[in-house]
Amino acid sequence: MSKTTIRKRLALITSTALVAGVLSVVSTSTASANLHNGVVGSGENVVVTTKAGNTTLYVAEEGNETGTSALASIAWNNTLAAISPNAKSTRLLAKDTSTGTAQTATMLTGGTLSLYGLVTTTVAFTASAGTFTNTATSSAASGVTYSDPATTALISFPLRSVDVVATGVAILWTAPTTAGTYTVSMYYASNTSVPTLPAAASGPASGVLGAQITVTVVAASAGGSYSAAKSNCVTKTAVTASSLTSLDDSTSGVLANGSPWYVAFLLNDAYGADLAAGSLVASATNGGIVALSATDGSAVSAGAGSTAVLAGTGSAAIVRIDQPTAGAPLTTTVTITYNGTTVCTKTVSIAGVAATVTVSDVAANDLNSSSAGVDWLDEGAVVTGGNRQGHFRVILKDSAGNNVLPASSSEFSIDPTTVNLTVPTLSVNSLIATSTSSTSAGRFSVGTYTCLSSAGTSSTKIRHTSSVTGVTITSPAFTTRCADDPYTYTASFDKAQYTQGEVATLTVKFLDSKGNPANSIDTPGPVTMVVPFLTAISSTGSATMLPDANGVKTYTFTVGTTGGMTAGTYTSIIDFTSLTAVAATKATPTYKLVTGGDTTTNADVLKSIVALIASINKQIQALQKLILQRR
Repeated sequence: MSKTTIRKRLALITSTALVAGVLSVVSTSTASANLHNGVVGSGENVVVTTKAGNTTLYVAEEGNETGTSALASIAWNNTLAAISPNAKSTRLLAKDTSTGTAQTATMLTGGTLSLYGLVTTTVAFTASAGTFTNTATSSAASGVTYSDPATTALISFPLRSVDVVATGVAILWTAPTTAGTYTVSMYYASNTSVPTLPAAASGPASGVLGAQITVTVVAASAGGSYSAAKSNCVTKTAVTASSLTSLDDSTSGVLANGSPWYVAFLLNDAYGADLAAGSLVASATNGGIVALSATDGSAVSAGAGSTAVLAGTGSAAIVRIDQPTAGAPLTTTVTITYNGTTVCTKTVSIAGVAATVTVSDVAANDLNSSSAGVDWLDEGAVVTGGNRQGHFRVILKDSAGNNVLPASSSEFSIDPTTVNLTVPTLSVNSLIATSTSSTSAGRFSVGTYTCLSSAGTSSTKIRHTSSVTGVTITSPAFTTRCADDPYTYTASFDKAQYTQGEVATLTVKFLDSKGNPANSIDTPGPVTMVVPFLTAISSTGSATMLPDANGVKTYTFTVGTTGGMTAGTYTSIIDFTSLTAVAATKATPTYKLVTGGDTTTNADVLKSIVALIASINKQIQALQKLILQRR
């Protein structure tokens, strides 16, 4: 339906309302431009040829410039008539796309719906209010009976109540002059029952419900003005066309440097119809560059400033957002208005070039090795392509702290000023970071470093050289350490005495054959622990457990068991069986357990009494001395 047609229909509806004595202002849209019996945006009647009989009912939505209703024209004796598109409804505001039993429509008081469809049996039309008139069929043998008042109508086919060949039917229903919600229904015959003229508007005594329309009758149109409920606004990372009625915001957090954001929007009135052409304005904070296009799905060139203006309806428009300065990070809030009314606000971010490179989670590596077991970082499901094994994680950020993705692993290298005979090289896994999310493990790349034959530590730095800008940045120094496999160990508790209910921490320090803290790559193997009246919180039996970067592993226990606890001093046994089978000695740290409350013994009481007596004797002696001095 053209805008001219809408304006003409509006004028007719407005004049009709005034003639009828209804003092109201009717908005600029009289029908939904995107909800028309399945003919999206046409505002035209559906021409019926082969639609399902008995369960499909149509509402005429042809542009109505005469302001009067018209019955669908149906050719006589045509068993499968193509119902012509001359049917006219009046004062219709909106109609959904369905044609079955869950239809909805909105119209002004006193308006008329022109209904039509195909049936194969006798049918009965009922309405909760309003009146039926002007029935037509494509069969000369049919008959029509109306109730009094005409809230029901029966269209019968003598001798052919069931299994009539597809026949066109049409009827007019005029809405009440009182605003409210009403239902219009069509019933058809089954093989065992035939609809009769209903005694009440609730429906016939027999027959099957084939179609039903819930009609909302209003005194004045709510169309023509922006409706947030019927509009939509979403962020996208591409200009591909999409269904703005259901699309959600893009899940991308921060786009890569140089990548534009897009905000697509759909503006409708309360009936889902397009708005009249108006002033669309998009503006961005923090200097963001915007461009505004009326066509979502078509390429949009970058804009020239932080404000863009366009005349249009906003029926499927899009805004492009770019960085004002190449390589500089941008977080901007984009606001879109229609005729001065804010219809959309979105905040998006675009990262700049990498400004910092940082290393974390560094393991101690094995001697004469550059490989790393997957157990240290457990990177099997972080990025696609396979497992990532490494000794450390590395991340890039721009000057605003946004995560930045490297172009390839070859952009990383060791800072040559930190190369030495302990750690001469490092590299980054080819499965580099894939996510800019601040919570995703995929924001990290994973690297390894090489240890030669000498144990020791090194202050190492990693460099990143952008393949796009050629700019090189260097990380802060991080400690890399080289050591041999776990060989012996010691174990100790964090306290000498615990009260029931406390948490005890056991620290195990693994040493290599030279007495250095062991590496983090080779496991010391499974452990057996005997810890009386302690209940393990952390796992103790993992055969693949690895020490931390300092060759240490801690275990935690709650003091006491479900069966109770006996106070006393106990000796534990910590046995890493793979090590004690070769050179290590079982560790036997001791601890004291108390049950809480008064723990004073008889010896403690006697000791206090003796001390008190001694103190009293001293005071008596001092008093006697003072008396003698005064004589």
